[in-house]
Order: sequence, then structure tokens, then C-alpha cells
Amino acid sequence: MDTLTRDSIQKELNRSLKDNNQVKVSVLRLLISAIRNKEIELKRTLSAADIIGVVAAQVKLRRESVEGYRQGGRHDLVEKEEKELAILQQYMPPAMSEEELKQQIETIISKTGASSIKDIGTVMGQLMPLIKGRADGKLANQLVRQRLSSE
Repeated sequence: MDTLTRDSIQKELNRSLKDNNQVKVSVLRLLISAIRNKEIELKRTLSAADIIGVVAAQVKLRRESVEGYRQGGRHDLVEKEEKELAILQQYMPPAMSEEELKQQIETIISKTGASSIKDIGTVMGQLMPLIKGRADGKLANQLVRQRLSSE
């Protein structure tokens, strides 16, 4: 999928309805609903980047659910959530490798002149918009902390 829009997701939903793919239909309906709710909240039509943010939030919810269900021993629900997670991940941009993330961090640190752990806010502030939906924020924070504390 090239450009992610609500219309493109709606078309995919229609295809899934014709194919009788109930899991995908359910996931896409929830996703469209989440997109509509975000549009209402922001009082504007969402850009592709905003939609990716909504998808990323849904992915995060599914991952947390999988973890919770695993701890609770609900393997039937783990399987269901993992299927939904796989569908949602199709709408995410390709994930950034740890090496690419480290390169982005190095670029920002050299641009900003960050030299101590006190500069973490500056670095993270510039890094997060670049990696939104492509890399885990926790991992990014951890790598920035390691890099700044090693100086």
C-alpha cells in the first residue's frame, strides 16, 4: 500500500468483506473507527503520517494485549490478538533497523552538539518525528541514553 488514507483502508475493508475474511474485516473496522475518532479529536482530516500514528497506536495496544493474555494464560486470545497484530503491521512503514536508528541518533547528536545526558530531551525531540511508526520509542530512548552517557 503506497499512501495510507482512510479511503484506501475502506477499499481494503470492502475487498475483505467480499473475500469473507472476518478477522481482517474486524480489524479494519476498528482501525477506521480509531481514525474517525482521531479526526473528530483533531477536527481535521488526517494526513498519511497521522494515520500511521493511529495504526502504530493500535499495534501497541495489540502487543500489550498479547503480553497480558500470555501472563493470564489465555492462549486462545493470544492467537487472536497476534492475527490482528499481523494485519495491522501490513499498514505500517518498513521498520527501521537498529543500525539505521543509531545512524539517525549520531546525525542528530552531531547537529545539535549534544554532549551529556542532560541533552536527551533535545535529541529525542528531534529524533521522534523522524522515526514515528518506524522504530520503538523505548529502544530509541535507550540508545540515546547509552550514546550520551558514553561521552
